[in-house]
Amino acid sequence: MKKKLMAMLLSMTLLGSLAGCGISTTAPGSKDDKGSSSSDSKETKTGGKTIGILMPTKSSERWINDGDNMVKGLKDLGYSANLQYAEDVVETQVAQAENLITKGVSALVIANIDGESLTDVCQKAKDANIPVIAYDRLIKNTPNVDNYISFDNKLVGVLMGQYIEKKLDLKNASKSFNIELFAGSPDDNNAHMFYEGAMSILQPYIDSKKLVVVSSQTKFDEVCTLRWDGALAQSRMENLLTANYSAGKKVDAVLSPYDGLSRGIVEALRSVGYGSGDLPWPVITGQDAETASIKSIIAGEQTSTIFKDTRLLSAQAVKTVDAILKGQKAEVNDEKTYNNGAKVVPSYLCTPVSVDKSNYKQIVIDSGYIKEADLAKK
Repeated sequence: MKKKLMAMLLSMTLLGSLAGCGISTTAPGSKDDKGSSSSDSKETKTGGKTIGILMPTKSSERWINDGDNMVKGLKDLGYSANLQYAEDVVETQVAQAENLITKGVSALVIANIDGESLTDVCQKAKDANIPVIAYDRLIKNTPNVDNYISFDNKLVGVLMGQYIEKKLDLKNASKSFNIELFAGSPDDNNAHMFYEGAMSILQPYIDSKKLVVVSSQTKFDEVCTLRWDGALAQSRMENLLTANYSAGKKVDAVLSPYDGLSRGIVEALRSVGYGSGDLPWPVITGQDAETASIKSIIAGEQTSTIFKDTRLLSAQAVKTVDAILKGQKAEVNDEKTYNNGAKVVPSYLCTPVSVDKSNYKQIVIDSGYIKEADLAKK
């Protein structure tokens, strides 16, 4: 029995890796001592239904993990999964969604690229009686989104702002500090909430001149970064340094809402000598606890990141899909915050955690989110 169980688990793990290629997969059957198939039993309960999963891009480590974890969770319940990535091309994601609707999937889980691009898709899903779950990014301007699964996005920004506040000791400091501000993609509702949360902490210090935005760029439209593109963040940081930081001025802090942007910002700063001599690294925030940024934090470059345990997020999405398809009420813990312009979307919010050099091992290594061996790889 033990050998058979191990064989079953191994085969399920191998199939989980195939699902990341957009292949529709179903956990294979494994015979028990009575000759019955355990996965056949699960499929009978779920009706052999296929769930469509649309992720924005493979360029970010976290979306790969989200997709793979969700596929595995669904398969464990007896569902098939069709996982696809659109590489941040809005038209591709729309076409993928329409194709899955035509194929007759039983539910759609969508982490959108552009929150306002899926109105027609959601209407088509509604007409086909296919529930739509918005995953981590809110789908806007449609009543035809059933649930939203995310983190407390305003709290993410608050944690970033509080980290800068603490590291610069702004409550007690007698001098002023120079800061530059970055925000995420303007078509992502989360980006606005991150920035709002961070500025709820930082704005009073900017008003009192304890924090000085040397570039004077503080409006969201001035500091946002389309598609969360690290190269764009690097280019903007280079321009800010050239235009505003001559004559001995130095950057003391950078608000960055995503690790991919943070690494671009680090490279821009490195190019003009930060991290050596009289130019110590400024405080640089981030988000997603990507392996490359944890390495950067250990190296003393990027200062912090926000850890969002996407294993919890994907597991909650699986539970939500399963409940909806069984005619049950999905678990929610917020029914007030997320108005998408057409309705308040019932939401389940997970809790983010701030991570830096002092606690990364406890938070991301000991929990198994990142393997310590991966941090040693170049």
